[in-house]
Amino acid sequence: MNVGDWNVGFIATKRAILTPNKTGLIYEDRPITYKELNEGANRVAHYLQEKGIKKGDRISVLLRDCPEFVEVFFAAAKLGLIFVPLNFRLVGPELAYQLNNSGSRLLVFHDSFVGDIDQIQSTIEVEKDKFICVKSGNPDAPGCPEWAMEYHDLIERYAPDEPRPDVSISQDDPLGIIYTSGATGTPKGAVLTHLQTYFKCFQIITYLDMRADDIFLSHLPLCHSAGLFINATPTFCRGATLILRQRFEPEQFAEDIERYRATIIIAFTTVWKLLLQSKKLDGIDISSVRVVVGGGERTPRSLFEELIAKGIYMQLAMGQTENSLMLYLPKEDVMRKMGSIGLPGFFTDVWIADEQGKELPPREIGELVARGPTVMSGYWNLPEETAKTIVGGVLHTGDLGYRDEEGYFYLVDRAKDVYRTGGENVYPAEIEKVLANHPKIFNVAIIGVPDARWTETGMAFIVLKQGGKLTQEEVLEFLQGKVAKYKFPTYVKFVDELPMTASGRIKKVELRKRWNILQG
Repeated sequence: MNVGDWNVGFIATKRAILTPNKTGLIYEDRPITYKELNEGANRVAHYLQEKGIKKGDRISVLLRDCPEFVEVFFAAAKLGLIFVPLNFRLVGPELAYQLNNSGSRLLVFHDSFVGDIDQIQSTIEVEKDKFICVKSGNPDAPGCPEWAMEYHDLIERYAPDEPRPDVSISQDDPLGIIYTSGATGTPKGAVLTHLQTYFKCFQIITYLDMRADDIFLSHLPLCHSAGLFINATPTFCRGATLILRQRFEPEQFAEDIERYRATIIIAFTTVWKLLLQSKKLDGIDISSVRVVVGGGERTPRSLFEELIAKGIYMQLAMGQTENSLMLYLPKEDVMRKMGSIGLPGFFTDVWIADEQGKELPPREIGELVARGPTVMSGYWNLPEETAKTIVGGVLHTGDLGYRDEEGYFYLVDRAKDVYRTGGENVYPAEIEKVLANHPKIFNVAIIGVPDARWTETGMAFIVLKQGGKLTQEEVLEFLQGKVAKYKFPTYVKFVDELPMTASGRIKKVELRKRWNILQG
C-alpha cells in the first residue's frame, strides 16, 4: 500500500483494531462500540459493491442523526464513493435539485421522509432498485414503502469483514459534496476530499485539545458540514465518544450533559439562549464540562456573562462549508476581544485583502480570504463559480472584515447577504427567486434583521405589480412546499419601489436603514 491509498474509511477500520470495545457512539442512550460501527460500515460497503456502485459514484442520505448515517458515510469513504448528505429540513423540490445535480445513484432515507421522496420519485435520477429505508422508530411514520428496501433486513445479509476497493483511492479524491445555498439562489455543492477531511480532524483536535476519554455533545445535525466534519469525524479519529439523538430537545440536551458527564459541548448562540431562558441548566451538574464552543451568530456580551455565572466559559469559532473552522477565539480572549471572530486555525492562513487581492494593514476593511489544506476543492460541476471563489489557491469568502494590531479578526458585513436563523444559513436570493415567480409580485428583496429568539430572521420588502393585492399570509402560503420553513421571512412589508443602483442592483444597505427607521 502506498500513501495515496489512504482514505477516511480507515478511521473506522483503525478504531475497530485499536479500541474495538470502546464506545464510539451513544445513540438514544444505546452504546455502540467502534467494532460494531465498523462492521456496520463494512456490511454497507459489501452491499454497495454488489450493486455495482463504483469509485466516484455519488450516494445520498436523507437521515436524521443515527448510526446508519455514520455507517453509510464510512462505507462510502472505504470505496471511494462520494457521500452527499441532504438536509432533512428541505422539501421536495429542494431535495430533487440536489439529488439530480449530484447525480446520486442511491438514496438512504428515514421512513419519516417517505412522503417527501414519494412526491419527487418520478423526477429524480436515483436508480429504481436503490432506495433504502431506515426505520425511525416514529410511530407516525408510514414504514418502509414497497418501492424501497428496508435497511437492516438488507445490510445484515452481508459479511462484516473489510471490503477491498476495486480501484485505488487517493487522498485527493472527493469524499463528499455538501450543499450550501448559493448567493445566486441556486445551491452549490462544496466538494471535500479525504485529505482535507483529515486536516480538519487535526485542526479540530488541536483546537479542542480533544482527548480519547472525551464525551462530545452537540446539537448540530450530521447533515451539516459542522455536524459531520467538526463534530463526528474528528471525534471518531481521536477515539472519543459522540452522543447522538434524532432530534434536538433543549431539556434533553441539558440532561445529557449531566447523564453522560459530557466534556466537550458545541452549541450555537440560539441554543444557549433557549437553555438559559427556559432555565433548563438550573440544577444540572456541569462540572464535567471542559470545553464549550459557540458562535454561529452575533453573540451579545450579556450571554457570555450569564454563562460565566454558571461556570461555562465559551470559546468561539468561525467557518463555512467551504472551509470549516478557519478562525477561533480562545475562551481567555472572549471578553477582552468582544466581537472578534478570532485567530486563524493551525492549518489555515487567513488575511484581509483588497479588490486586487493585496493584503491590507490592520483596521482596514476588505474581504476575508483564506488558504490551506482544509479549503474545499471547488463547487460540484461549477467551474466558473469555483474559479471566482478560489483564485490561485486562495478562498474568497465573500465576507467583509478587518484585523486588529494583535492579529484578531472581525466581521463587519456579509457580502453575500447570508444571515443565520437558529443556527441555519439562509441566503435571501434563494427565497427571492421563488417569490419572483408569484404572479402578483413585481420585485422583492429580503434582508436579515435582529430577532429576540432566533438571533436573526428574514424581512421581505415586496413591490406588487400594478393593481395587485397581496397579504403577508398569502406570501408565506406561496412559499409552502417550495423552500424549508426556517427560510420563511418573519416580516413582510409592501413598498412602492426598491432602492436601486445605476446598474440595476438592489441597495440592501438602504433597506437595512429602512428597517432601523421602522423600529423607531
